[in-house]
Amino acid sequence: MTTREVEHEITIGAPAAAVYQLLADVTNWPRIFPPTIHVDRVEAEGNEERIRIWATANGQPKDWTSRRTLDPEALRITFRQEIPAPPVAAMGGTWILEPLDADTTRVRLLHDYRAIGDDPHDLLWIERAVDKNSTSELQALKENVELVHAADREELTFSFVDTVQVAGRAKDLFDFVNEAGKWADRLPHVAVVRLAEDTPGLQELEMDTRAKDGSVHTTKSYRVVFPSWKIAYKQVTLPALMTLHTGEWTFVENAEGTAASSQHTVTINTANIARILGEQATVADARAYVHTALSTNSSATLAHAKAYAEQKAA
Repeated sequence: MTTREVEHEITIGAPAAAVYQLLADVTNWPRIFPPTIHVDRVEAEGNEERIRIWATANGQPKDWTSRRTLDPEALRITFRQEIPAPPVAAMGGTWILEPLDADTTRVRLLHDYRAIGDDPHDLLWIERAVDKNSTSELQALKENVELVHAADREELTFSFVDTVQVAGRAKDLFDFVNEAGKWADRLPHVAVVRLAEDTPGLQELEMDTRAKDGSVHTTKSYRVVFPSWKIAYKQVTLPALMTLHTGEWTFVENAEGTAASSQHTVTINTANIARILGEQATVADARAYVHTALSTNSSATLAHAKAYAEQKAA
C-alpha cells in the first residue's frame, strides 16, 4: 500500500516551552483547534498516553483513537492512530518544535498516511483533510500561544456552570438532553431543531433559538454522547458575540437524586461588540450579555429536564 508523507510548518512568537505545553495537554484542544470537537484522555502512564479524538475532517465529523509519546526534552510529540476512521487505513506523525531564539519557535507538523485499498479518490480526500486541518491547527496554535500572555486574554475567555438538584434518575435527565430532536416541542426557547446521528454517539445539532428580546439565532453544534452521564459539545456556527463556545451537560447521581449541570466556556468576539451592543459597550458588557443569554437558555433546559425526570420518578 502507498504511504504518503506531508509536512506543514509555522513560526510562532513565543518560547518553545510555552508552545509545547499547549500541545501536550490535549484537554485544551477543543478550545484551541477549530476542527477538534472533544478529546478524552483514555489512559496515561509516564510519557505515553492513549487519547480518543472527535473532530471534523472536510466538514464531516469523525472519531479515532491515538497513542501519543511525549518528549518534553526533545520538544517532540509523536502520534499514531490505533483505530483510524475510514477512509484512513493508517495515520501517524510528529509535532517538532525548534527554538529559533528565546521567544520564537518553528513548529513542524509531520503526517504519514495510507488509504483503505489505495483508493485514489480516498487518498485525495485524506490529503485535503490533512492539509486543511494542519493549516487551521497551526494558525490557531500561533494565535492562542501568542495571545496567552496578553493582558486581555483572560478577560475574553471565561467559563461558568449552572446546576440544579433533581429528585430523579440521571438516565432520565440524560435522555431529555440527548433527545434534542424533540426540543422544539419541549422547550419554549427552541423554534426549530434538526438532529442527525449518522455515527452512534456523535451528533450534529442545528437549532433556531429565541432570545429574550425576541430575536432568533441559528446555531450548529457537534455533540459527543457518553450514556448516561455526559454530553460534550462544540458550536461551529456561532452567534455574533462569540468566537468560541464549548460545553458539557453532566448528570451525577447523589444521595438526594441527581445533580444536573450545564457548563459553558466562551470567548468573546470583540469585533462585533459595538455593532451588537452599541459604541459605548465594553468587553465586560459583552461578557455579561453572553453569560445571561446562555445561562437563561441552559437553566430553562435544566428546569424542563428536571420536571421530566421528576415526573418519571413519580
